[in-house]
Amino acid sequence: MTDKQVNQPSLIALLTDFGDRDIYAGVMKGVVAQINPHIRVIDLTHQISAQNIAAARFCLMSAYPYFPQGTVYVAVVDPGVGSKRRAIAVEFAQGFLVGPDNGIFSGVLAQTPAINTIELTNPHYWHTPEPSKTFHGRDIFAPVGAHLATSVPLKKLGQKIDAATLVKLDIQEYHPTHSGVTGCIQYIDHFGNLVSNIPGKYVQGKNWCVQASGLTIPGCATYGDVDVGEVAALIGSHGWVEIAINSRNAASHLQMNCQDSLQILFL
Repeated sequence: MTDKQVNQPSLIALLTDFGDRDIYAGVMKGVVAQINPHIRVIDLTHQISAQNIAAARFCLMSAYPYFPQGTVYVAVVDPGVGSKRRAIAVEFAQGFLVGPDNGIFSGVLAQTPAINTIELTNPHYWHTPEPSKTFHGRDIFAPVGAHLATSVPLKKLGQKIDAATLVKLDIQEYHPTHSGVTGCIQYIDHFGNLVSNIPGKYVQGKNWCVQASGLTIPGCATYGDVDVGEVAALIGSHGWVEIAINSRNAASHLQMNCQDSLQILFL
């Protein structure tokens, strides 16, 4: 990765479950600005539902391809904060990942493997050598992200660890069959669309349907291919097969949740 000048810091992309009612996300950006006020911080989202590591995994995995090379992704959905779970920074092909070792980065790293992985054990690059037991986002992850964005070498941040030891979320895998693909719901978006873990490439150019929640759902190209209130399956902008209801909330109407199974059938 090309070194950057101190006066040309990398971008930081920030993802948390902190919401916008409290000061937590703003304080993290304040800590970044204390280290280097020239760093641009983009808020991916602070509306991840509380402690929902799987949702954070999906959102980060879906977002990183749209950011510049060298971006530092600081992701904090951290129900294990203050425990023995590791704080980590990971270099990968498109930048750096900074956050807790709880599986939050497992989606990204399944698509683009780690190059170097560090446990964050050097307090020189923290906000304080005695970090809060409840706010590592402020005291460890935000300052580490800022130092990385200002060209501090990864190796200075702590001890190297084996990427194979990083926590992976236990998410059901999809499986091609002789007649289609089986999988599960991996994410539910703001509109209630049910995003599966089945890549859209499996249905492109085919006639297909989805069987889920006791329904047979036709494969379509757009939400408007069915009438308002009707159920459709399609490839979402994220590239995964999803189930939607035109102008309605599919999750609530179908009573489906993450990890629920579905099956694609080729016609």
